[in-house]
Amino acid sequence: MLSKNMRWVYISIPIFFFWFFGQIDKLGISVIQTDPGFLQDMGLTGPDKNAKIGFMTFIFTVSYALSNLFWGVVIDKLGARKTAILGLVVWGITMIMAGMATSYEMFLVSRIILGIGEGIMIPVSGKFIANWFNRRELGRAQASWLTGNYLGPALGALALSMLIANFNWHYSFFLLAACNLLINIPMFLYLTRETPEEHPRLSKEELAYIREVDVTAKKEEGQKFTQDFRYWMVWVGMLASSFLFFGISIWLPTYLTQGKGFATEEMAGITSLSWVFALVFVLLCGFLADKTKRPAMLATILFALCAVCLTIAFNSTTPIVAGIALGLAMGTQGGVFQLSNLFIVKFSTPETAGRAAGLMGFTNILGGFSSYIMGFMRDSAGGDFGPSIIMLIVVALIGFLAYITTLKKEGAEVRLYAQANL
Repeated sequence: MLSKNMRWVYISIPIFFFWFFGQIDKLGISVIQTDPGFLQDMGLTGPDKNAKIGFMTFIFTVSYALSNLFWGVVIDKLGARKTAILGLVVWGITMIMAGMATSYEMFLVSRIILGIGEGIMIPVSGKFIANWFNRRELGRAQASWLTGNYLGPALGALALSMLIANFNWHYSFFLLAACNLLINIPMFLYLTRETPEEHPRLSKEELAYIREVDVTAKKEEGQKFTQDFRYWMVWVGMLASSFLFFGISIWLPTYLTQGKGFATEEMAGITSLSWVFALVFVLLCGFLADKTKRPAMLATILFALCAVCLTIAFNSTTPIVAGIALGLAMGTQGGVFQLSNLFIVKFSTPETAGRAAGLMGFTNILGGFSSYIMGFMRDSAGGDFGPSIIMLIVVALIGFLAYITTLKKEGAEVRLYAQANL
């Protein structure tokens, strides 16, 4: 049985760890920025410290998003495997740079270069999924590697908190550098190949299944992804989701410790739980997307749920309720991110998947803005998170409205699919 499902070993496992460590590299800063030693070393002690803290993520996501456009074209030409290895080398070097940083400016440079290197993540993953999996299993394929996207920070929040408490913040970056150079790169070298046809240990039966085409797939491949209005509505939804996801994930540990008075251990526990929420939504959406064929409907529901959770967090006077509600709001956007990447593959072909993913990845610029804007708003409000949460509720409603426009056509496709498979 396993011999006919080796794509899950050769591709899903490397991609899982690609995101597992990549997301800790990217989002571990949310825990590190709560460490007084780090703030002191970086000079983040003045009245504008929250804006400067938010700017660290903003500058990262700008370089991350802009490089998505560049990497999308490179991947379509060079291939996902070689591009992944190149990006991982960059990650390792920048983690060492960050750990050796002695000033705020030096640390910013490391974040900019890390953003350029990590810009490969969405395009590389989209390209591998498009090349290696049958279109009927896209939801499960996306969920298999997006699991690393959330399990990494869930465990990383606990690991980084313990590492900082027992050593110092520098060791966090050195450990992450070692993980990328000694675990991720060997996996891509020895397990992956660019296409199933190139892999010497893939069976003919599995290759035939991967390349099997259904009626709806033939229809989709006849149209460029840029000509489908739903791609652009998903793009708007991804803008909203990136804003929400980065805004909440980057500021959640600070919100818990400074806004609600949680101890470091309690903060790490709730932060980790929030990433577990996101993982649950990813796995659930992967299953339901394949089962119902209604990913746009699922995304619409998730945005509505996000707005409700944010409203609860804003109005609750009980710290634990507010913290968990904010964590659930972040979790819903994990599900939206899963569905958005599913749409990338659905609306593109294997030849254009890198460009479609790169253009979608550009939405991360807005995510970076959210971290900076929330920091600026907090400084302006005397440390109060209330105005920022109201802003996030409005953004969630924008995502909700964008996906509503796609429901009618999705319903028609589901009926066509049902008739074709009678």
